[in-house]
Amino acid sequence: MYKILANTIFLGKDVHFLPECHSTNDKAIQMIKEKVAHEGTIIICEHQTRGKGQRGNKWLSEKGLNLTFSLVLKPSFMDLSEQFYLNMAISNSIRKLLQEYITSIKVKWPNDLIVPEYGKIGGVLIENTFSGDGWEFAVVGIGININQQSFESTKATSLANITGNQFDLKELFRLLITQIEQGYLHLKRGNWAEIKNEYLYHLYLKGEWSNFKDDRGEFKGLISGVSKEGKLEVELESGDIELFGLKEIVFLNY
Repeated sequence: MYKILANTIFLGKDVHFLPECHSTNDKAIQMIKEKVAHEGTIIICEHQTRGKGQRGNKWLSEKGLNLTFSLVLKPSFMDLSEQFYLNMAISNSIRKLLQEYITSIKVKWPNDLIVPEYGKIGGVLIENTFSGDGWEFAVVGIGININQQSFESTKATSLANITGNQFDLKELFRLLITQIEQGYLHLKRGNWAEIKNEYLYHLYLKGEWSNFKDDRGEFKGLISGVSKEGKLEVELESGDIELFGLKEIVFLNY
């Protein structure tokens, strides 16, 4: 059982543990609609049967071996057009914890955690809820492969596979929530340039000529940054810079 965290200010003071659920994000959104969730609420599930990833992909996880949870935030200090800074702050926080165990971890745009020589170890999916006044809550879904050792996808890996060790999920959860809260408060204090610089410094393939594909075909490009809205900035061989949204570009090197 995951307990209320004592070493945080607001995250993890309201923890809901579910032995099984379809999706912790869906459960969090339901609780928001029922007005039983607030900023800092966390829903953690031992076995998530229909976890969601980016691009409509599924996040498959074996029972009791990984961390799959959602947390509820109310970033009312931000405009909806600036929400990618929340993405970056969360991604940075997860990477900071994981790099204590794996030094070569990178963030693959927009918010996958990967170890290039092994594969994907985790990911983030942020879904927003709205009220009559606009942006109400951000539901941050997080999945990290910890002790699972076999995967359907050859592009997936885990902390255990890379290090050869087994980990205490409850302790990693406590450390991760503490790190995420610190990152969120960093964002709330307005340190946005620092957050973006850190994100870009650890961004997979940034500054490297790589192979990509869009709806026009394959091409070579060099990731140069991300826009304020979170679009990927790619320099083409012609020298032009193009911006790509989530479903508009495919990484062929990964």
